[in-house]
Amino acid sequence: MAEVATYSEPQQIGTEGNQQMTCRGNETRNEQFDSQALPFEKSNDPQELMEMGYMQYGCAHYRRRCRIRAPCCNEIFDCRHCHNEIKNSICVDQKERHEIPRHEVNQVICSLCGTEQEVRQECINCGVCFGKYFCEACKLFDDDISKKQYHCNGCGICRIGGRDNFFHCYKCGCCYSVILKNSHPCVEGAMHHDCPVCFEFLFDSTNDVTVMPCGHTIHQNCLKEMRDHFQFACPLCSKSVCDMSKVWEKFDREIAATPIPEPYQNKMVRILCNDCGKTSNVQYHIVAQKCLNCKSYNTRQT
Repeated sequence: MAEVATYSEPQQIGTEGNQQMTCRGNETRNEQFDSQALPFEKSNDPQELMEMGYMQYGCAHYRRRCRIRAPCCNEIFDCRHCHNEIKNSICVDQKERHEIPRHEVNQVICSLCGTEQEVRQECINCGVCFGKYFCEACKLFDDDISKKQYHCNGCGICRIGGRDNFFHCYKCGCCYSVILKNSHPCVEGAMHHDCPVCFEFLFDSTNDVTVMPCGHTIHQNCLKEMRDHFQFACPLCSKSVCDMSKVWEKFDREIAATPIPEPYQNKMVRILCNDCGKTSNVQYHIVAQKCLNCKSYNTRQT
């Protein structure tokens, strides 16, 4: 998880990559599955076994020295992401598409000697280490420990970014940067819903996630795309997603320079402010209505 310094910084959940796939008729397979384990010399030196094949095996998602047998379809894949990408490909019949139950994986295949065995960190045949980071609960192996992986008991899955840099909020139901420990607005199950823009489930998303000032969560790229299209309000609650004070000053100048047509000069309207939640009776203007409480123009007539 990348560190979240402000509400506009990403709360990263994982890393993502693309795995090469080919589709031949009704057959969908991974190119790497056809390769055989490479010949190697066995060693009795624990340090040598730890380093043998290090960062030489794996896929676009993880560097690891084993593959997994999917309990759902009994096929072999480099990792769960490879399985999900292939089994949810457009090349696969819609009725047969599915995702792997990650916690039910119980068989792995050594990438060096090809021995299939129960989930463990070292191969029972050649003794090689499958991954310098190993989580027995998540059945996760990874040689790239620069991600600073850790298992969060609250989330029930592994996160990246370093345990010391994050804390688990039990109300929000997810891990946030320690910078937000005493300042983030808690929203019940904040991460246990779909992104309001692309509708991907956020809790275990491999794309960066950010927390907006209102406490709702969204993909960092989706928030950026909203801003690129001049959308600055939360899609869920309509509160401003960033400091809009400079924009409101421009509204003040525009309203001052725009005379109200005579039929509307004495018209009063009741407005609700999306930012502070207060209601006000204000004079109608064709440009916008300003909240009397917080001075925001993010308002609507009621």
